[in-house]
Amino acid sequence: LSPGAKMGCFTFIKVMMILFNLAIFLGGGTLLGVGIWVKVDGESFLNIFGALSSSVLQVVNVAYLLIVIGAILLVIGFLGCYGAQKESKCLLIMFFSVVLIIFIAEVAAAVVALVFTGLAETLLTGLVTPLLKDKYGADPTFTEIWNVTMTEVHCCGLNNYTDFNNSYFYEKYHSYPRQCFGLSPPLAILTHICLLQGCFPQILEEIRTNAGVAGGVAAGIAALEIAAMAVSMYLYCRLDEK
Repeated sequence: LSPGAKMGCFTFIKVMMILFNLAIFLGGGTLLGVGIWVKVDGESFLNIFGALSSSVLQVVNVAYLLIVIGAILLVIGFLGCYGAQKESKCLLIMFFSVVLIIFIAEVAAAVVALVFTGLAETLLTGLVTPLLKDKYGADPTFTEIWNVTMTEVHCCGLNNYTDFNNSYFYEKYHSYPRQCFGLSPPLAILTHICLLQGCFPQILEEIRTNAGVAGGVAAGIAALEIAAMAVSMYLYCRLDEK
């Protein structure tokens, strides 16, 4: 390529890098704002987006998750956008390093999820069950999240109703949450009240059912990360030739 063509290619890639990372920066700011909103006024958020609360994200603290993801995207977007605009080798190599670390962490998490599914289930149970015992019925936002989740998914607790044994809620009301009770099938000889199964097995089954879609999304994200690293390294190397 002629020097003019090379410069035109460099300028085009630079502009695409700026626009792409500007979108990431704005997206990160949006997620950060939503995360702060959920943290400050979780009940208002659930009233608007209640139908979405039956997802697996309800098992963890959505507010902190959104805040962390938003902050990471803000950093990545700033480094990529400002680094390309200022043609700063320092910021470009920082952008490359951050994206590489995230990419490696995602690959490691995927490997752990595939190889140590049982261990992940044990860790999740050990983390969430104590929260159910201590915060359900005591923390309004936490309680509302789980109420909507159990209603939408038709489940009880993380593993089953025993998650509420010796809990704050059970000690106060001497009963399990009303969402835990359901009627037996109408063809049963006797109609009686039965306790529903846990949310985790149903969520896990839903994840397995949609594994193809999740895998496609993960592959798309990985491809974008690889492309972003390649572009940042191209700009980094081309700056030496200018």
